[in-house]
Order: sequence, then C-alpha cells, then structure tokens
Amino acid sequence: MVREGYYYGFVLLVSAVLVGWLAGPIWALIPVVVAGFFLWFFRDPERTIPSQPDAVVSPADGKVTHVESIELEGKPGQRISIFLSVFDVHVNRSPVRGVVRGAHYQPGKFLNAMNPRCAECNEQNTVTIDAEGRTVVLKQIAGILARRIVFTKKIGDPVERGERVGLIKFGSRTDVLLEASAEIQVKAGDRVKGGASILAYLSRAPSELSAPAAARAKEGS
Repeated sequence: MVREGYYYGFVLLVSAVLVGWLAGPIWALIPVVVAGFFLWFFRDPERTIPSQPDAVVSPADGKVTHVESIELEGKPGQRISIFLSVFDVHVNRSPVRGVVRGAHYQPGKFLNAMNPRCAECNEQNTVTIDAEGRTVVLKQIAGILARRIVFTKKIGDPVERGERVGLIKFGSRTDVLLEASAEIQVKAGDRVKGGASILAYLSRAPSELSAPAAARAKEGS
C-alpha cells in the first residue's frame, strides 16, 4: 500500500473514534467506511514485469482512450492515453528502462480526464526518459478529482521498466509519447495494468540493427 493510504486511513479511524464517542456508534460508521475506501484506493499490488527486449509497459492501470499520431520533439510521434477511474490502482510506473532526462511540472486546470483538451490544459507532470538513445515521454495528468501529482525521481536518476515512479491521487490520466517507429500493441478500449501490460515495442536504432550483421561479417572474414 502507498504511504498516503495509511495516513488517510489513520486520520479517518481516529475521527471515527471521536465521532462515536461524541455522537454515538452509528455515526462512526461513516468515517470507518471512508477510511476503508482510502485504504483500498491506495493499494499497490505487485506486478510481473515483462522481460521482452524493447517492450514499453503501461505506466498505470486503466482504459486506453486514444492511440494517435502527434509531434514529439519536432518529429512525428505517437501517443497512447490511459484513463484512470477512482476504481483503478493509481500508482505510476516507468514504461521503459532508461535515465530520467527531464521532469517538468505544469500547473493548470482540472478538466475531466476523458476530455482530449486535458492533455494540454490540465495540471500535469511531463517526464522525459532516455531509453538507450530512444526518447519516451510519460505524462501524469490530473483529472477533475485529482489535486496532487507525485513524482519520486529526479533528473539523472536511472529507472527500470515497471519501476514505481509516482502517483496521481484520484481520477486522472497518463499519456505515453513514443517515436513514430514504435510498434503499438494496444487500441482504444483496451484495459491495461501498470507495469504488466505491453503497450508497444521500440524499434531498434540502425546502429543496433547493424551490430549483429557486422559481427557475422567479422566472423566470416
């Protein structure tokens, strides 16, 4: 469980004791039920991380709402958007193995996370990861209920594929931005699990593709 879950749960359980003492046991049920919800909401289940080379995993649990072409760093790219309802696990994970090269927080609005405009207008945190020479961007986007985005890494920190890197409280959205050459494995409407579901495969850089051929040529000579 995420630390925030213990904090909210403890405060509400103390409130339940006070309410029960002042107003009667029946009224204590309300904060007890709310405490139970918070303890459930901030759950943090273990996941089996895929080991396939070049796999990009989902950064969060939720429903894929958009798979579309965009511009990434001035070049053609692709975006996969995932909507998290209040019933989904809200722990965020790194989609790839690499190094954090950028982390930019942007204050903004709190439009419904299903609204396409929220990707530009809402409060968000944009994380750029260098995945062995390939750029992958993770966006943590607040929704209509979310009021806090948590990112636990710093620029220069290494991250592993599927590693926990943050949290968005309550309904929200996460976007993964990939280079145009990435091979998308999901479509709108799919349900995904953070750290476990494969969203795409990164294509190998030309130098990586030529390395095995060069090695075989050297052996042959």
